[in-house]
Amino acid sequence: MYELSEEQEMLRQMVHRLAEQKVAPRAAAIDEEDAFPWDLKELFAGQELLGAGVPEAYGGTGAGLPAVCVVVEEIARVSAAASLIVAAQELGLMPILLAGSEEQKRKYLPGLAAGELISAFALTEPNAGSDAGSVRTGARREGSKYVLNGQKCFITNGGLADVYTVFASTDPARGIKGLSAFIVEKDAPGFAAGKKEKKMGIRGSQTAELIFEDCEVPAENLLGKEGDGFKIAMMTLDHTRPVIGAQAVGIACGALEYALNYARERVQFGRPIAGFQGIQFMLADMGTRVEAARQLVYKAACFIEEAGVKGAPPAEISRYSSMCKLFASDVAMQVTVDAVQILGGYGYMREYPLERMMRDAKITQIYEGTNQIQRLVVARSMLDKR
Repeated sequence: MYELSEEQEMLRQMVHRLAEQKVAPRAAAIDEEDAFPWDLKELFAGQELLGAGVPEAYGGTGAGLPAVCVVVEEIARVSAAASLIVAAQELGLMPILLAGSEEQKRKYLPGLAAGELISAFALTEPNAGSDAGSVRTGARREGSKYVLNGQKCFITNGGLADVYTVFASTDPARGIKGLSAFIVEKDAPGFAAGKKEKKMGIRGSQTAELIFEDCEVPAENLLGKEGDGFKIAMMTLDHTRPVIGAQAVGIACGALEYALNYARERVQFGRPIAGFQGIQFMLADMGTRVEAARQLVYKAACFIEEAGVKGAPPAEISRYSSMCKLFASDVAMQVTVDAVQILGGYGYMREYPLERMMRDAKITQIYEGTNQIQRLVVARSMLDKR
């Protein structure tokens, strides 16, 4: 059983108060207006929440992956879109943290940790979602620079970010082994953001396409070596999927809390509906699932955080990462659906937050690898285990 350390519990309480006082009153408006909440980005930056996963040597607080999960869970409890400010920052900077040279880390990480820069992770394309080997964005070396051509889609922080980690093929004949990773700055010649997507949920978190037309990137912005791109992408997702698991737990927890309070107050047939066994059984199942998901998420985050010290095999890291994201996101979807059901007709109305939570929960089953892909990762890891 994973328990928060004293420092992590203090962080949780601080972020909980912050979320209740500053984020919750904005949650409905963020969803309704579908506009990035710059005020909350500045708030989180001022509280050093965007640098929780960055070592102190590079300007962060060095609190580690479990602490990032704590921050995201507590914010997601009231606003999934706002929690993505932290989660997407972690995703975008993680390739630099894992695979960047010392010069690259010192150039970019302090600004990202401080919230002075916004990051984004650009892998997905119209024809390359779960199948990363189908990436068509190409990169060719020309002297002291690379030239990128292609298109990315569904990129969180697309059009807002200052720094993008972009995956492009430097050797199409080699498939996924020909992928490379590049740090692309927003003002790179030939780079532009395309249309902003209109989404079912996580409205307020901007999602857009990216367009590269003879985009020039300095050769020193290559992460690792040519051909390292797929490995870097998978290492990144192994480290950030628990953060999405934490987001899912936060959404589910917020929905459960609202349903519990409603069940205590809603009177039908002369008594609160919380007194009916049918409702009690639903609430019991919801609470059990949320706690199980939370334990798995923090077990995975702690395991991954310590993996470098203990020398855990990469397959074990992938298994825990995929398990927690898979289970927690399925729980978020089930719990939010059940919470809407407990409210009945009121749950279906936009005046109440549960329909927003249900819409937000769905994406956790899709992004950073669909749950079908997670099941493949888990099963293959189990079957290959010696």
